[in-house]
Amino acid sequence: MSLSQFSPTLILLVPALLMLLLALMLFAAGRRARGVGRLLRGLIGMVLFLLALALGGLAVVLHDYLHIADDVAVAHLTMKRLGPQHFQVEFTPVATGTRRNVDLKGDQWEVDARVIRWNMPAQLAGFPPLYQLERIGGRYRAIAQERASPRSVEALNDETQFDIWTLKHRYPTWLPFVDADYGSGAYLPMVDGGSFDLYLNTRGGLVAKPADQATKDKLTAAGW
Repeated sequence: MSLSQFSPTLILLVPALLMLLLALMLFAAGRRARGVGRLLRGLIGMVLFLLALALGGLAVVLHDYLHIADDVAVAHLTMKRLGPQHFQVEFTPVATGTRRNVDLKGDQWEVDARVIRWNMPAQLAGFPPLYQLERIGGRYRAIAQERASPRSVEALNDETQFDIWTLKHRYPTWLPFVDADYGSGAYLPMVDGGSFDLYLNTRGGLVAKPADQATKDKLTAAGW
């Protein structure tokens, strides 16, 4: 059984709780000791307590990220044309199954994700890559229209000060074992009645594919 089978939060919380328990035991033993023994137990207990807090804090900021154990489907999209270059897209993340409708303007839909990959020693320990879907938006095929026409974009996550991506960029020296400078995006044309699946591979790349033959035929008719 590998680490990739567990959530990143659980991977970090277990050793954090063990360190916290050991620290409390050392604090209790230190009260009964005298001299150097009391000081040594207190010092070791404090180090373990601080390490437990650090691991617990990291578990909190990783809570909204999901691990990538294999090439997996991360979302499903269906769309309906409302007007010229205007579509209603039903977006369903696989992780939650919660459907949401977004209005997108343009010729194509695009989804972006944040991917967390690890440096040593976390990489050596077998920590799996993590992902968080970031936003969905519409885009125009023509560059001139992309510059001049109304844009449409919706957030797919809740921005928070405890997000590991934000912390890594704000305080880059705090988490040297985290390589957070990695984003990925995928896009395909919006077609009336289209159905698409969005995948994320183990390298952190988003891949968009038509979910059925009817959508494939529509993409072919559109020149894709």
